[in-house]
Amino acid sequence: MAITVTDPRPIDRAEEILTPKALAFIEELHSRFAGTRNELLAARAAKRQRVAETGKLDFLPETQDVRDGDWKVAPAPAPLQDRRVEMTGPASPAKMAINALNSGAKVWLADLEDASTPTWGNVIDAILNLRDAAQGTLSYTSDEGKEYRLRTDAPLAVVVARPRGWHMPEKHLLINGEPTVGALVDFGLHFFHVAKQLVLNGQGPYYYLPKMESHLEARLWNDVFVFAQDYLGLGQGTVRATVLIETIPAAFEMDEILYELRDHASGLNAGRWDYLFSIIKYFRDAGEEFVLPDRASVAMTAPFMRAYTELLVKTCHKRGAFAMGGMAAVIPNRRHPEVTEAAFAKVRADKTREANDGFDGSWVAHPDLVPTCREVFDSVLGSRPNQLDKQRPEVNVTAEQLLDVSSAEGQVTESGLRLNLYVAVAYTAVWLSGNGAVAIHNLMEDAATAEISRSQVWQQIRNKSVLADTGNTVTRELVERILGEETERLRTEFGDEAFRRYYQPASELIADICLSEDYTDFLTTPAYELVG
Repeated sequence: MAITVTDPRPIDRAEEILTPKALAFIEELHSRFAGTRNELLAARAAKRQRVAETGKLDFLPETQDVRDGDWKVAPAPAPLQDRRVEMTGPASPAKMAINALNSGAKVWLADLEDASTPTWGNVIDAILNLRDAAQGTLSYTSDEGKEYRLRTDAPLAVVVARPRGWHMPEKHLLINGEPTVGALVDFGLHFFHVAKQLVLNGQGPYYYLPKMESHLEARLWNDVFVFAQDYLGLGQGTVRATVLIETIPAAFEMDEILYELRDHASGLNAGRWDYLFSIIKYFRDAGEEFVLPDRASVAMTAPFMRAYTELLVKTCHKRGAFAMGGMAAVIPNRRHPEVTEAAFAKVRADKTREANDGFDGSWVAHPDLVPTCREVFDSVLGSRPNQLDKQRPEVNVTAEQLLDVSSAEGQVTESGLRLNLYVAVAYTAVWLSGNGAVAIHNLMEDAATAEISRSQVWQQIRNKSVLADTGNTVTRELVERILGEETERLRTEFGDEAFRRYYQPASELIADICLSEDYTDFLTTPAYELVG
């Protein structure tokens, strides 16, 4: 094999990360695991096609013994015993990393995935920041001279890094002329440079694993962990992983996913926004009964979402794993007190439901929301670090309940269609500019919400949905007209220069994937071709 770095110095100090030994480790990971990853991606597509033809998914009969078995995951290490508040956000730039580490949250999900545009500079900068943070040297000085440093008056958040999903390539590292696997690059560079230091710090290399669709994909990650720990001479079980249950097929394999990772598993997370995206994607051509109402009206209290979260808590606690709640997308706006008050109220209600259901902690996207989430979980947990003791034997979730999409209250409206197109273009434009997380109308939008937005549009065209507020039928022509209007609105909001560089290409991309006869599995895949 021959590994090639297309751009050896995308940022200052890149040579500290792209060392010959680190690249040799990436080569080893690729040679051992990329082939299996490719087979599993092909299996995803084949299964999706079978399910689309029947509109049915079910628990796997061949793994009944795993679901019935009396087993548990390995006990959590001390730094992961208390996860009542988790701050999420990108690991680049350094300012955001420092703010997250200093936020007062128990854990920081350092995101190299949905909240990060995988420009080559961002990827390397994220690894540098995480390494510097582990060494205690991370700092940043703004152009105005303001200094940002790691706090010493209170504990820093424990880092749990999230690499890219199995589907994303890395075009800046080539092996035999072909792109490498983004997940293996993110994990490999982080693990190689940071794992030993984290162990010395009394912690360890901890990961969130996104976008998986089966226990076989979890088995692949477990094989990666086993090899990586041996490669660096670390004890087996040093790595701990929390899996995001954010695809509908994974919801049917929670036990099996934990079982495959049982020596390295820490818990499961209810990745609610990607979960909705996955439902739309998986059943996009399975008929009108799988058409969701406007995304803003799909609440976590919808019966099919309650089935998903209650099954997750029950499964985790039965297996000694942590159940982590999802993201509250609302964020405060310090310039508008009424917006901030409403954000706090929504977050409090959301986290109260999760804590009472048995979740051990939850996510926030803004440091100002950390105290609210902590207060809610404090009131339920008291002096306990978690509530693994809260078993849910009364929960008995069926396949039909998980798939009962039609139970969601709400309607498909033209205002919802218009908002979907606006958000899809606005988010994609910011993503193309190199920023993977952005506030739009006081909601923190990342790739997941943009994926829901554009997928709903495609599905509504396919199903000729009738809009409740106007009576219009969703057609390609209607979508083209509204997309043009929303694109022009963005031009007036952000100006001609930003429009030309980012918003116009974003609009063209959204038009291509919404109006195409063929569905695009991930918005970020074609968008990745447009960034450096």
